[in-house]
Amino acid sequence: MQKSKFSRRGFLAVVGGASMALAACDNSIGSNGGGRIDARADSTLSYLYNRYPDTRELAAKSSGQLVMPLVTEAGFGLGGAYGRGALRINDVTVDYYSLTQASAGLQIGAQQYAHVLFFMTDEALQSFRADAGWVASADIKYAFQNEGDRLTADTITSSSPVVAVVFGQTGLIAGATIEGAKYTRIIP
Repeated sequence: MQKSKFSRRGFLAVVGGASMALAACDNSIGSNGGGRIDARADSTLSYLYNRYPDTRELAAKSSGQLVMPLVTEAGFGLGGAYGRGALRINDVTVDYYSLTQASAGLQIGAQQYAHVLFFMTDEALQSFRADAGWVASADIKYAFQNEGDRLTADTITSSSPVVAVVFGQTGLIAGATIEGAKYTRIIP
């Protein structure tokens, strides 16, 4: 029986080297990741405003919008979601964010959807930007839209500092919620 000469130091060296090699594979500095996110955010807002015209008024009354063009969610008992998006103030991207979400419970399937967070007060926007990892909570007002529904900005803006519009769902999980999702600033 031969004794292994694999030490803790050797293990750490291999793991550290592998981590650096993987990190070098996606060096986003100088990449067009921001441009790709911006193009997707433009397309998402265009779709939202054309499909649900009342959201233009909601955008006009908001201090800023976080546009998440594509969130992918999957689960089989345990689940998770991930997406990347752009924070816009006065129609200009000021930061990029990722969304991560974990869930447990009775679930099976996968879906994709888009959503936009409308920050209806300057305080809500400042709180979002100041937080290192903002977590969506129960105080967010959801504006789900179906074929026959109309969204009116007056009724929503009076009730919540943050309004989430979730749309474009495709997949096999019924419903979409961003409650418990964590938003973190990224450099794409």
